[in-house]
Parts: sequence; C-alpha cells; structure tokens
Amino acid sequence: MSKIAISLKDLRLVVGGKLRLKIQQADLDPEMPTMILGPNGAGKSLLLRVLHGLTLPQGGRINFPGNLGQQKHQAMVFQRPVLLRRSVMENVAFALRARGTDRNQSRDIAGHWLERAGLGDLADAPARRLSGGEQQRLAMVRALACDPKLIFLDEPCANLDPRASVQIEHLIKSAVASGVKVIMVTHDQAQARRLGGEFILMHQGQIVAQALRERFFRPTWHPLVDAFLAGEPLLAQAQDQI
Repeated sequence: MSKIAISLKDLRLVVGGKLRLKIQQADLDPEMPTMILGPNGAGKSLLLRVLHGLTLPQGGRINFPGNLGQQKHQAMVFQRPVLLRRSVMENVAFALRARGTDRNQSRDIAGHWLERAGLGDLADAPARRLSGGEQQRLAMVRALACDPKLIFLDEPCANLDPRASVQIEHLIKSAVASGVKVIMVTHDQAQARRLGGEFILMHQGQIVAQALRERFFRPTWHPLVDAFLAGEPLLAQAQDQI
C-alpha cells in the first residue's frame, strides 16, 4: 500500500472481564471504503467505537494519516439514530453550530443537505416523528453536513426497508465520491459488495481476513471467508486459522 494507511497495532479491549478486541496488526486504506463483516459478537461495532474514540482500549495504538484522527474531521452514524428533540432543520443546524458555524450559515448548509436527502419538505417537522428511514437519512445528513473526512457507519441500513436502504446507499456513495473515507459495519453481503473496496472479516474480536473486493469474494481464497459467505458457523474453522 503506497498511501499512508490507518494503522492499528496491538489493540486490546476488555469489557466485563472478557477480552473483546485483540488486533495485533492491521492497515486500512485511507481512501477507499472499508466494509467490516463478521458474525454477531465478533467485535465489529466495538472496533468502530474504539477507532472513533468513544471507547478507550486497554492497550495498543491507532495511527491516522494527516488529520483523519482529529475528532472535528470525523463523524459516526449508529444503527439506531440518536436525534434531538428539535425540528429536522435544527438537528442539522445545531450540529453545525456546535462546530463553530454561525447561525445563518448553519441553516443554509442544513437546508442544502436536507434537500439533497429528500427531506426538505420536512425541515420544520419534529425529528422524532419521522419514519425510521427518514430518521436514518437525517442522521446521515447531520453527519455529512459537518464535512467529515472520515465517517464510521454502524449498520446504517439494518432496520430499513429496501427503498430506504437505497436512499442511504446513495448518500454513502456520494460521500465516497467527494473524498470521504468510509468505514462501515454491515451484515448485508450484497450491500458490502456494492459499496466496498476493502473488506475485513472479524471473528472473536480479531481481524481474521482482509483483502480488496476481487480477492475477498474469490472462492477458496480463505476458508473462514468461504464459511462466512456461505452462512456457516465459524467456530469450528476458526481454531486453526486465528
């Protein structure tokens, strides 16, 4: 990898007395979208929280190239959106003001992004009365309006119908096209193929496989990847591979 990578080394996270993350070494491409796959409990969401600084590991280092590691250049969208008890417009404008944008400009920027996401007609509606898909679009818009260079997405389409998922994917693709680095957790293999360039498989708190799209989905490349993509449990195969 010629570009300076997002580097993880000797990461350890203990939760409730149990080792939940143990990542010896991993380098993530600083530009192409990274998809994190794995069974439930693999540590995918925990890894996102550690990368974003929401959870502090007991050991290890994370090195970001340039200014990607600065909180003001990062954003995160959760599986279940956390919205303020305010209007749709104010949910976006408040986030912008919190980052130093003046009141008038924050409303202009918010209005622009709401229109892009098809939420312009709902600008004055209470955010918490939106449908699930609309709320997730609002959460995405709020994050992207702050002009992040790196965004973490934790299963943003997990509870959405196909139409709402397509709308979220469109926002993600637009972000990638504008140069935003995306690190995303998803259980949807088809969605991962559509959005990802780099792929990671996690199991039992570890990164057990990592590759670009062409290699990751190539049959017989890696037994754990083959098992996961086939919907088979990883426990039996993992003992000899981790």
